[in-house]
Amino acid sequence: MAKKSTPVNSGGSSKKGAAKGSSGRGQAGGRKSAGPLVVATNRKARHDYSIVETMEAGIALVGTEVKAMREGKASLVDAYATIDEGEVWLRGLYIPEYSMGHWTNHSPQRTRKLLMHRREIDWLMGKVRDGNSTLIPLQLYFVGGRLKVELALARGKQDYDKRQDIKRRTEEREITRELGRKIKGIHA
Repeated sequence: MAKKSTPVNSGGSSKKGAAKGSSGRGQAGGRKSAGPLVVATNRKARHDYSIVETMEAGIALVGTEVKAMREGKASLVDAYATIDEGEVWLRGLYIPEYSMGHWTNHSPQRTRKLLMHRREIDWLMGKVRDGNSTLIPLQLYFVGGRLKVELALARGKQDYDKRQDIKRRTEEREITRELGRKIKGIHA
């Protein structure tokens, strides 16, 4: 009985070349990166709102908007989402005009449609109607070449809630600093 032969690697790729990636081209040769590329974040949202739930949605954009986003230009400062006639719309998102665009450039403050499944939209409609919740975008980022928005179902914070959060963060920072000093052997 003849012994079956096993395939031999004749391509000359060593373990060094295989460590770069599955295609062997490394990071510079491929277009897609390992993680999401964050374009804009709404830093004030977590200060002004308590986040109940987060979800991901796509955005319907025109070509010059995508190109402007790839340049890293966008602002989520006054952005919010609404549900009108069974569709979710992102309002107040500022995407400046594309620098290389011409007469086909987009309007910077136009209302943009969010792409979500019907069951997610229905669930959101129920939550927004039930209480004093609102939809706030937290981040804009590219995943696999497509722009996504991290949308949060949030409730507004009162001033005393904000002060308590600031106090808690300050206390945690001081505890961490003190533990670091003890580990290093520094006595203050």
